[in-house]
Amino acid sequence: MPTEIKRSVCPYDCPDSCGLLVEIENNRAIKVSGDPEHPFTRGTLCTKMTHYERTVHSPRRLTEPLLRCGKKGSGEFRPISWSEAIEQITHRWREIIGTFGPEAILPYSYAGTMGIIKRNAGHPFFYRLGASLLERGICTPAKGAGWAAVMGKTPAPHPDEALHSDLIILWSSNAAATNLHFLQSVKQAKKRGAKVWMIDLYRNQTATASDRCFYVRPGSDGALALGLMHLLVREQLCDRSFLSAQVQGFNELEEQILPAYSPAVVSHITGLPVATIEEMARDLAAARAPFISIGGGVSRYTNGAMSVRSIVALPALIGAWTKKGGGCFVGTSTGAAFDMNLVERQDLLKGNPRTINMSCLGTALTELNDPPLKSLYIYHSNPAAVAPDQNRVLEGLAREDLFTVVHERFMTDSARYADILLPAATSLETSDIYRSYGNYCIQRTRPLIPPVSQSKSNREVFALLAAAMGYNEPCFQQTAEELIEELLAVQTPLRQGIDTKALAAGKAVELSRPPQNGNYATPSGRIEIINPKLQEKLPRFLPLEASDYPLQLVTAPALKTLNSTFFERNDLRNAVMSVKIHPDEARSRDLKNKQRVTAFNDLGKVEFYLQIDDRVPAGLAVAEGVWWIEFAPGTRTVNTLTAQKLTDQGGGSTFYDNRIDIRPCS
Repeated sequence: MPTEIKRSVCPYDCPDSCGLLVEIENNRAIKVSGDPEHPFTRGTLCTKMTHYERTVHSPRRLTEPLLRCGKKGSGEFRPISWSEAIEQITHRWREIIGTFGPEAILPYSYAGTMGIIKRNAGHPFFYRLGASLLERGICTPAKGAGWAAVMGKTPAPHPDEALHSDLIILWSSNAAATNLHFLQSVKQAKKRGAKVWMIDLYRNQTATASDRCFYVRPGSDGALALGLMHLLVREQLCDRSFLSAQVQGFNELEEQILPAYSPAVVSHITGLPVATIEEMARDLAAARAPFISIGGGVSRYTNGAMSVRSIVALPALIGAWTKKGGGCFVGTSTGAAFDMNLVERQDLLKGNPRTINMSCLGTALTELNDPPLKSLYIYHSNPAAVAPDQNRVLEGLAREDLFTVVHERFMTDSARYADILLPAATSLETSDIYRSYGNYCIQRTRPLIPPVSQSKSNREVFALLAAAMGYNEPCFQQTAEELIEELLAVQTPLRQGIDTKALAAGKAVELSRPPQNGNYATPSGRIEIINPKLQEKLPRFLPLEASDYPLQLVTAPALKTLNSTFFERNDLRNAVMSVKIHPDEARSRDLKNKQRVTAFNDLGKVEFYLQIDDRVPAGLAVAEGVWWIEFAPGTRTVNTLTAQKLTDQGGGSTFYDNRIDIRPCS
C-alpha cells in the first residue's frame, strides 16, 4: 500500500491540542510530525509527541480483554473474550445494584484523552445507571474559580495577544514543560523588544527564556500580587480613570485590604527583598502593555483560588486591559463552542446521587458507607499513580470486595488492580473532535488506522455495556461520527463564521472569539475586584497551614512525560525517579548526590534518587513527573506524600501544599 499523510490531533492534557501530520503505511503509523498549517501550534511538537507512533504501536499495548487470576496488584491475568468481559461486568453490577443500589458504583476518569467524544463517553451511561457522580477536579479548577471571581465569564484574550506586549510575566508557569507554543510566542515577543519575567518556586527550564526570575516561597503568590498593588497605590501609579469606569470594588480594596501588604510584610511572606518588590511595581507600571500568563502551580495550594484571584485583579490597577498586548491569561474557555448536553446527556440522570471528589478517592474507597463503594470503573485515568494519598488509594484498590474494571492501553499501576482489564484504542484509531484550553482552535479527526488488535474506544465499550444492561435510549447506539455530525448541526456563537469545509477536511480552525471592547461578562459588567456573591468579598492573602516537616514538596511537571503518561516509552523514560534539593539541605542531612534516599511525612514514605541542585531554593524538594511503580526505586511513588485536602474554591487538588523530610535509605 502507498504511504499516506493524514491529519490528526494530539489527544493529551496539554493547553494546545497540537495539529499532527501522521504518515501511514500498511495500516500502521510510521511517522508523526507537526502540522505547519495549524493556526497556533504551527508545525512544532514537543518531545513526547514527536514519536507518537511508538506509543500507538508499543509492544506494551494491551491487545485483548483480560480477567484477573492472581492477587490484586500483581498484574496476573488471563485472556477472555469481549462478550465474556461485558457479561461478567454487567452481571456483577446487577448484583451490586440489587444489594447496595447504583451509588455503590463509581466511574473514575479525567483527561487521559481530551477528545470531546471519548472523554465524555461514559457520562450518559453512568447517569442512566444512577451511579455516584465524580467531581473531576484533580487539576486546576481553583485557577478557573480565581478567574471567575474577578472576570466572571469573560473570555480570555487570544494567547497571541502576548506578541504585542512589552512585558510578559510567566507566573507559576513552566511553559517549557507545559505550554511550549505559548513560549514560542513569548520568545518572538522578546525579539521585538519585550521583557520576560518568570515568577516561580525554583529555576526550572523556562528560566532560560526569561530576562528576570523571581523565586517566591510556596503559596505566597497572592501576597506578592497584593504587595505590588499596595505599591501601585502608594506610588500613585494606578490608572484611576480606568478603575473608576470599568472596575468594581477598587476603593474597598484600597481602604480595607492593601494597607496590610507593605513591602516589608510582603518581603517576609514571599522571601523577596523589599527593593526587588518595589522595583517590580515600578517596572510593571511603566510597561506599555503588561501581559500576565498564570500557570497551574499557583492554584495547587489550599489558598489556590484566592491567589489566582489576587493576580487576576492586578492588571486592572494599571489599565492593562485597554492596551493591545495587555491583560491576563489563565486559559481559554471554549466549552460553549458545542452543545455539550448532546454528549453528556444529563437528562438521563437518575435521582440525586452523591458526588465524590476524585482527589478524595482514598477516603471514598476505605471509609465510605451508606452505601460503600463496591465497584470502580476506571477509564483514561490512572488513580493508583495520580490520585493523592497513594497508600490509601492502593489500600482501597486491593479490597477483594471491590469489583474494578479498567479500560486502558497499557499495564499501568491502576490496571494491575483490575478484576477485568479492557484494551483501549488510541486517538489514531477513533473519530473525535477536539477543542483547546490554550488557544481558540477546534479540529476534527477520523480513524487513520484500524484498531490495534481487539482494542475499542470508550464509546464502543459503553455501547456494549448499555446494550447488556438493557438501556435502549438511541444515544447509546449512536456512533462517534453520528454524534459529531449532531454537534456540528447545532450552531453556537463561537462557531459562527468558521471555515466548515476546512474543519470537515480535518484542518484546525479558529473559533470566533467575541471582541472585548471593555465589555466584561460579569454581573456588574465591570471587572469585579469586589465580588458580593462570595464569602470572601475581596482578595486577601490566606497563609498555608504550619507543619513540623521542613521541606515543601513540589510535584512539578516533567519535560518528557505528562503526569503518569508516556512511561511505556523507553526513549522518554531515560532518567531515574529523583527528588531535587538545595546543597545546603543535603549538607545538613549528610546526603550525597545520586544517593538513594527516603522522603517521608505522616502519609507514608517514598524512595528516590537524590539530585543536589542549587537551582532549587533551600526549603524546597522538587519531584518531577508521576512515575509508575514499576520503574520506581521502591514500592511507592510521589503521591504517597500528597494529601487529599482540597483548594479553597473549586474542589481542586493541593499537590504543591505538602511538607516532607528526607533521610538516607535504611
